Amino acid sequence: MRRRSLLLAVPAGLLTLAGCGDDKSGSDKGSKASPAPDGQSPAPTGKVVNGPLPEVTSGTKFGEKPKIAKGSGKPSADLAVKALISGDGTTVAKGDYLQVNYLGQIWDSAKVFDNSYDRGKPAVFQIGTGQVIPGWDQALVGKKVDSRVEMAIPPKLGYGDQGNPQAGIKGTDTMVFVVDIVNTFGPTSSAQGKKVPQNDADVPKVSDNTDGKAPTITVPKGDAPKKLISEYVIEGDGPKVKASDGVLVQYKGVLWDGGKEFDSSYAGKQLAQFSLQQVVPGWAQGLTGKKVGSRVMIVIPPELAYKDKKSDTIPANSTLVFSVDILAVL
Repeated sequence: MRRRSLLLAVPAGLLTLAGCGDDKSGSDKGSKASPAPDGQSPAPTGKVVNGPLPEVTSGTKFGEKPKIAKGSGKPSADLAVKALISGDGTTVAKGDYLQVNYLGQIWDSAKVFDNSYDRGKPAVFQIGTGQVIPGWDQALVGKKVDSRVEMAIPPKLGYGDQGNPQAGIKGTDTMVFVVDIVNTFGPTSSAQGKKVPQNDADVPKVSDNTDGKAPTITVPKGDAPKKLISEYVIEGDGPKVKASDGVLVQYKGVLWDGGKEFDSSYAGKQLAQFSLQQVVPGWAQGLTGKKVGSRVMIVIPPELAYKDKKSDTIPANSTLVFSVDILAVL
């Protein structure tokens, strides 16, 4: 089995705060005592210094696995942050889902305790809301995509006095990270790619707008199809989604009968994250094999959705129609 990033492990995985669970909306609640608006925890504030920071001795280009020298002397008691490469992409905002490659090691020993480069896939997590260790929240909000950032995080902005025994991090350890900011996703993120003609009059039409607003879904008159339909509205150029992946998405769902909306990430202005192993079969089958960056129209018959179960918004034996923007794989 391929090793998962400690970054996303639970409950006390690397960078994440203990006690943070996952829900379908991705709006995990942190353990901070002072909540910010919308129930989110505020990004920490405090003194930030420029150093000292160890030298990156090799792998100095963006996207390359860095090698970081052992720390020299006593590390700062405050958060030390330096932009090794200043990108010119989108600015990372509080509450965004950040896509990064990173390597972390101990100041005193240069022992590497985690890195995403060897896994071959960037990590994705929410930033600035208490979902990761405070040093990350404080250092990365406000940085730009395509930047490489080095930071030295003292225990008070890491795991505190308890450390993280799972990762071999003591309560007295200062952690050193190099982080490549690959992308950032917020409430107005959308699919980006080639628009695909929708010529079949018997299947729903989904608008191909990329302005961050919810797409329109027009359901045709007539009986719902009996089989799953999954088609590109916008075809991205990213990797294909695997059945074992999690996905970060924008989505909207309507009923085939009447076209009434029953769920949407746009309405709450909050991206959603799902494991394809924990959703209805129609979602898993409809998104597997589709490319990251795409907008996909999925028609799900009852047998691959909720069957004869009903809710306040979905009648029993309903055929569901979704527009799904695949922003990233997790």
